[in-house]
Amino acid sequence: MRPRAPHTAAALLLLGAALVTACAPGETGPVTPAAPAAPAAVTDAARLTYPLDGYKPTDEESRGIERAQALLTADCMQRFGFAYRPPEQPRPAGTGTASRYGLTDAPTASRYGYAPRGGARPPGKAPAQDLGPSGELALGGPPVGGRIPMSLAESERTDSGRRVNGVKVPVGGCGREGFLRMYAPREGAVDALFVFRLEAEAFSRARQDARVAKAVAQWSRCMAEKGYRTDDPVSPQQDLGLSADAAGGPRAVAAAVQDVACKERTRLVGVWYAAEVGFQERAVEQHAETLTRTRSELDARIRLAAARNG
Repeated sequence: MRPRAPHTAAALLLLGAALVTACAPGETGPVTPAAPAAPAAVTDAARLTYPLDGYKPTDEESRGIERAQALLTADCMQRFGFAYRPPEQPRPAGTGTASRYGLTDAPTASRYGYAPRGGARPPGKAPAQDLGPSGELALGGPPVGGRIPMSLAESERTDSGRRVNGVKVPVGGCGREGFLRMYAPREGAVDALFVFRLEAEAFSRARQDARVAKAVAQWSRCMAEKGYRTDDPVSPQQDLGLSADAAGGPRAVAAAVQDVACKERTRLVGVWYAAEVGFQERAVEQHAETLTRTRSELDARIRLAAARNG
C-alpha cells in the first residue's frame, strides 16, 4: 500500500476530527493546561465560536479550495494526455460545532434521535473514472520506496523513475501534485493539519479538565435517573445498545431527548466550551508565530482557489 497525502480539503477535515486524542504540534512543546473560564449558559452548540477559528477556512472557502485542488489535479493529468474528470464530491456537512459535544439541540433530538445528519443517509461514492493502467499510474504515482516530497518545489526536483507518454510522473502522481500546489507550493509550508491538531489537543485536554469531568459525571447520573447507563456524552449510542439502524427509532429518540435535557440541567456544554476556549487561547499564545504564517498561507490558498475556479 502506497502512502498518500490527503487529496481534498474534506479529507483534511475528517482526519482533523479523528485526532481528538493527538498531541498538538509545535516548537515550544505541549500546550500548558489553562484554567477554564466561568461556564457559559450554553445549550445548542451549533453557533459556538473558538479562538482558532480565524486560522481555518470557512465552509464556503473549504469548498472552493477542494474544487480548485481537483482542477489542479486535472491540469496535471492533461500533461500526460488524459482528460481526467475529478469525481463529484458530496456537499460537505460543514465544519460547525453542532455535534462537538454530542447532541445539544432539543428539536433535532426529538425528531431524529441519534440518526446522523438529521436522519439523512450519507451519499454513495461516485463511480471512479476508468483511466487504464497508464492513467492510474499518472494519477497515483508509482509505489513509493523513499521519502515523499513535502513541497511542490521538492517534488519537482525528485525523480520517481517512471514516465507516462514521455512525461515524468511526480512522486505520488497528479493527486499528490494537486495537493502540494494547493497546500505546500514552497518548502517550509506549515503542516496542513497544524490547526486541526491544536484543536484536537484543546478538545482532549478540556475533556480531562476536573470541572468538565465533574459535569460529565453529573450528566451521567442524570441519564441514569431515567434508566440510561452511559458516561459518554458525545456518542452514547453503543452504551445504550442502539445500532445504526435503530439510531432514529422511538427508543433512540427518547434517550436523545433525555440526553439533551441532562446537558441543559448540568450545564455540561457551557462548562466544556469554556474549558476548551481556555486551552485554545493558550495555544494561540504559544504558537502565535506559526499561526500568523498559517493565516498568511491560508489567504494565499484562498486566492489561488478563486483564480483557478474562475
